[in-house]
Amino acid sequence: MNYIKFPNNFLELEDNLSNYGTSKVVILPIPYEKTTTYVKGTAKGPQAIINASRNIELYDEELGKEISNVGICTLNPLIIDKNPEEMVNDVFENVKELLDDNKFPIIIGGEHSITPGCVKAFADSHDDFSILQLDAHADLREEYDGTKFSHACAMKRCLDICKNIVQVGIRSLSYEESIFVKKNKLKIFWAKDIFDNDEWEEKAISNLSKDVYITFDLDVLDLSIMPSTGTPEPGGLRYYQVLRFLKNVFEKRNVVGFDVVELCPNVNNVSPDFTAAKIIYKMIGYKFNNKNTINEKIS
Repeated sequence: MNYIKFPNNFLELEDNLSNYGTSKVVILPIPYEKTTTYVKGTAKGPQAIINASRNIELYDEELGKEISNVGICTLNPLIIDKNPEEMVNDVFENVKELLDDNKFPIIIGGEHSITPGCVKAFADSHDDFSILQLDAHADLREEYDGTKFSHACAMKRCLDICKNIVQVGIRSLSYEESIFVKKNKLKIFWAKDIFDNDEWEEKAISNLSKDVYITFDLDVLDLSIMPSTGTPEPGGLRYYQVLRFLKNVFEKRNVVGFDVVELCPNVNNVSPDFTAAKIIYKMIGYKFNNKNTINEKIS
């Protein structure tokens, strides 16, 4: 398996901590952008996140460990120049290969249209799992701009594969989507109801099955800390609020993988890139915090 080596990989890790063979975590960048509808630039998101990650301290002050010791491999970007429907199959095949190799996959987009391909791979490997979506938008349209595989349809296509989806931070959807939500009694935790309290967390987690796949659209975050998205939406969640919730999810459920999508980098403001990279590193820590592999260097 070809992968990016020091110093150009995620976190700028030496090969003993970033080779494919021994790494438990594998990052797959997919700079795909075919259906964006507002600000263009999500194709540059994966590289911006990797660049920013090289400035992260490897020691996690919350967990008291160097999380990178678990081994984090960064694959070469998966370049796909196909229509969205064909792209989903390419993503499926590549993510499935990682699962077959018993890796913990982290997929970095690119636009949200890559997520159904990821979900399809997990459905092929897990009999029963649920999806946790953190997002500003419902993404439940049946079709948008002439395709059923637009970023605006991402969760509708995921719902075709996995019926158990919990949506958190939603604050924008169409009238048709609102009818679909009510008719199908979807589990949505609206941003307007959760922004100033944590009382909703246990209910959200209780709706998740044992195994959970997380799709993290960065526009779930408030614009004050995440202005670099293709479809910005005011009223988002705060950094520590999101981290507390994620930590709770990782502690109470078996997270099997996740994607982080929709960073639209701005060369004049790199802080969102760093925030995205830091959230990825925190999530790796929450996943492997109780594993002995973190405490000792991988040789």
